[in-house]
Amino acid sequence: MSGTVSSWILSSARNSIVFPGKGRWYSICIPNRNKIKWKLLFSKTQPYPAGSCSSASPSSLRKAFRHTSTEEEHFSFQLSPSQINDILRAGELSHRPLAVSGRSSSSVLRFESNQLASNSPMEDRRSAATCLQTAGMLFGVFDGHAGAACAQAVSDRLLHYIAVSLLSRPSLEQIELAVEAMKPVRPILQCHRHPGDAECPEVSSRYFDNLRVYWQHLLDLDAEPGLSLEEAMVCAFNRLDSDISLEVQAPQENELMRNIALQVAFSGATACVAHVDGVHLHVANTGDCRAVLGVREEDGTWSTLPLTRDHNACDEFEIRRLKREHPRSEEKTLFVNDRLLGILMPSRAFGDVQLKWSKELQHSVLENSCDIEALNIYQYVPPNYHTPPYLTAEPEVTYHKLRSKDKFLVIASDGLWEMLSNEKVVKLIAGHLTELHVQKPQLTFKKPVNLGYMHNLLLQRKSRGLASLDQNIATHLIRHAIGSNEYGQLDQEKLAAMLTLPEDLARMYRDDITVTVVYFNSETIDNYYRNN
Repeated sequence: MSGTVSSWILSSARNSIVFPGKGRWYSICIPNRNKIKWKLLFSKTQPYPAGSCSSASPSSLRKAFRHTSTEEEHFSFQLSPSQINDILRAGELSHRPLAVSGRSSSSVLRFESNQLASNSPMEDRRSAATCLQTAGMLFGVFDGHAGAACAQAVSDRLLHYIAVSLLSRPSLEQIELAVEAMKPVRPILQCHRHPGDAECPEVSSRYFDNLRVYWQHLLDLDAEPGLSLEEAMVCAFNRLDSDISLEVQAPQENELMRNIALQVAFSGATACVAHVDGVHLHVANTGDCRAVLGVREEDGTWSTLPLTRDHNACDEFEIRRLKREHPRSEEKTLFVNDRLLGILMPSRAFGDVQLKWSKELQHSVLENSCDIEALNIYQYVPPNYHTPPYLTAEPEVTYHKLRSKDKFLVIASDGLWEMLSNEKVVKLIAGHLTELHVQKPQLTFKKPVNLGYMHNLLLQRKSRGLASLDQNIATHLIRHAIGSNEYGQLDQEKLAAMLTLPEDLARMYRDDITVTVVYFNSETIDNYYRNN
């Protein structure tokens, strides 16, 4: 990125038109790579009241190199390559399932994940877990809006709701008996977290109580043999969204719990969750996160297989669905400026009760609350708000039977997909795999090994650039998403500029980005078909 472009960025920011309003900022023209897009920019307040939720987020490292305002006198876009790497790699997470007798029996070979914030605080969240009482692994990406509270709650809770939905009746009964007797409960998930992933322990007890009410409901259904995987995912999504809505209406233990419940319900989050069990892949999606499969064809070429649809005003199915659910008189007001009721880009989401509740219920709940402006809750009823709910959290579930040519699954928030196409993402991962495969065998040692030989090997490795190669594929994708020039090549100056953009400007050029890539074990998948 040239100095002229850098100067233009600063000038455009300092002269941009923004409208303050009740704790939020609405920005009009937002350049997004080669197109202009309408976006909502929300204020930079904490997702929870002070002291309520702790997070040693990797964003603290990123902020060390990030300006806080475009009004700073000494403004610089300069970062060294090592500083760039430190920022990009701060949120890296990876996990490889344990192998038995030296060989992995899981169809998941490993997963790699990373995040990069644009908002402050970051509104994206992620989750990954191994099911302990049923088979399979779960992976989720959650894109928050109007704050991080809802995305935080959904990332903490949704995988547990799905896992409970998959348990057999005897297992549910066993858990209920243990809780009644105040005995330890055998865990249902082993969560894989980054040390800096945010947590909110203050509400964990309440969340567990409501999860218990849910499994009691499942026991009351008296259904055998239980829910199918698709039914379990749909039921879990809907039940969690219902609980979020009911919790804010119920009396709370104290003001802190009340404030958190308010912020969760009046913010929102989209969600994309994948469940992998052997060759069986289910993806549940609500909103505009996306899941894409990378497929290596027999001739060695790569293709993409989208497993989700973006639920927004650009999707004809969503437009028709909403028109069916509301009177004909509202057809012209359902979507205004490519937004639901002129407000929200996704047409499905958790939370966002201001698009689900009646006006009377909203007024009743907020009237009995404390200073809602301090909680960054925006009181606004859009025009033509006649027949709520206009928003749902019900997911679309896609099933795919894995084949040996299915090599990886990418789940990411729309911050990635706004920058890179499905095809470009798969191409980048395929190229990264090829580069790793080509370069690693060249580092084999010849015996006997001496210091001179080792020195030459290290020089060869440095000359090939392997030392700077991102080992985490999610980092590789984020690097290219924000640092590629118009020709698709990495531009170090642009990358540095995009990472040092101040908080009042970054959201104009990029969104929060969260990426999880799941690699599949082709050998395990082949064995399944040989044995069946």
